[in-house]
Amino acid sequence: MSLLPKPKPEVENLKICPHGGPNWAELEAMGLTPEEVIDFSVNSNPFPPPPGIKEIFDTIVIDRYPDSESTELKQCLSEKLGVAPDNILAGSGSMELIRLIATTYFGRGDSVLILEPTFGEYEIACQVVGAKILKQWGKTEDYFAFRMEETASTIRQCRPRGIFICNPNNPTGQYLSQPQVEMVLDSSRDSLFILDEAYIAFTEGSWRSADLISRSNVIILRSMTKDYALAGLRLGYAIASQEIIQNLRKVCPPWNVNVVAQKAGVIALKNTEHLKRCELNIKQAKQFLTDELCRLGFTVVPSKTNFFLIEVASAKAFHTALLRHGMLVRDCTSFGLPEYIRIAPRTMPECQKLIATIEALKGKGESGTSTG
Repeated sequence: MSLLPKPKPEVENLKICPHGGPNWAELEAMGLTPEEVIDFSVNSNPFPPPPGIKEIFDTIVIDRYPDSESTELKQCLSEKLGVAPDNILAGSGSMELIRLIATTYFGRGDSVLILEPTFGEYEIACQVVGAKILKQWGKTEDYFAFRMEETASTIRQCRPRGIFICNPNNPTGQYLSQPQVEMVLDSSRDSLFILDEAYIAFTEGSWRSADLISRSNVIILRSMTKDYALAGLRLGYAIASQEIIQNLRKVCPPWNVNVVAQKAGVIALKNTEHLKRCELNIKQAKQFLTDELCRLGFTVVPSKTNFFLIEVASAKAFHTALLRHGMLVRDCTSFGLPEYIRIAPRTMPECQKLIATIEALKGKGESGTSTG
């Protein structure tokens, strides 16, 4: 009898990285359906996609392969960003691009620095290719902000092959200034710097990062999934030097962005006012949530973007207590933060319902709703 082939050790030892969004098995165990749950656990735009996107489903031709180069989408991005189309690579969400970067540039024995706590898929992508993970943790007393002098010193000492920086950071909402980022970039010309700006659209005081690609060792990642409420379509892009983009293209699967996502991206980019309106509404909802949670006695971690952390006694218990009432928040235990949950604002009526639910549970002393 033949033995079942084993995957390579790097894959065999992998642990699946949890994410926001409904866990169907968990909902089923509680007798809930996804439609019955208000989801504050994902950081995407809570408002509908721009007008015209839903209508394309009746007009798109699906019996032909999509454009492998995403030409029209890249041209629209080029005009919006002020960079050449050859400096852009479209992806099926930024997650695909993270995997492409790791596959293209990192290998067994290479060291990669990750600033933690942060998005867990950076580590997974590096582990798949056998890279060695180095970590620098933000300090609790600094609201998990990174001390960039320490980061620069670590880079000079360890000379990592790559550095992942999430800016603004998920889940903490901390945002590095241009001088802080440039300080780190100046610490090594031999390292590949991946600056993940998935949440830049909703960030206060954001600065233009696209000019950094002139350094030739920088890749900037963006997510149209988050900006335009296109999570089901999967759409993101990378900005980098032409040489880096060409190398990533060698590894990128053909037809990686489906025809519906490409067209939706074009429509979204041409509707410049939609995102501005959403941004204003999200900012107002966030302010309401943070004010009310502080009123209820919770510690809210200051954030420069749409989502934020709050400290609780037990993230798992808090998550479960709210879910029983149809409210989904992000348990941050998987980020290494078992006493924090992450919340992203939704519409004002939904935010009001969340606060009312938390206040009622807190009044009853229900498990998990006490403050830290």
